[in-house]
Amino acid sequence: MKNRSASAPQTPADLLNDLRTLVIDAEKMMEASVSEHTGDAMDALRTRYAAAQERVGECYESAKTNITAGAKCTDVAIRANPYQSIAIAAGVGLLVGLLVGRRSGQ
Repeated sequence: MKNRSASAPQTPADLLNDLRTLVIDAEKMMEASVSEHTGDAMDALRTRYAAAQERVGECYESAKTNITAGAKCTDVAIRANPYQSIAIAAGVGLLVGLLVGRRSGQ
């Protein structure tokens, strides 16, 4: 697994690949016979697990921040233009209803 600096941005796909690699390494270690290097391997796995857990926490916080900001922006826009918001929601609902009605009719 590549060493990554703490400041390097990481996509969810990268994080998922790192976690898969961690699980594969843990499974290999469990299948291997007990040797003098098992303690070192366990320490390395614990370190990698802690780093992965930290990255998951960072991704969660980033997503939470982005979703909260988006919700606040949406709330402000709806409160500023309530009638337009209702019209847009009704139009989108009508469009979705027509599309779903066509598909179920075929």
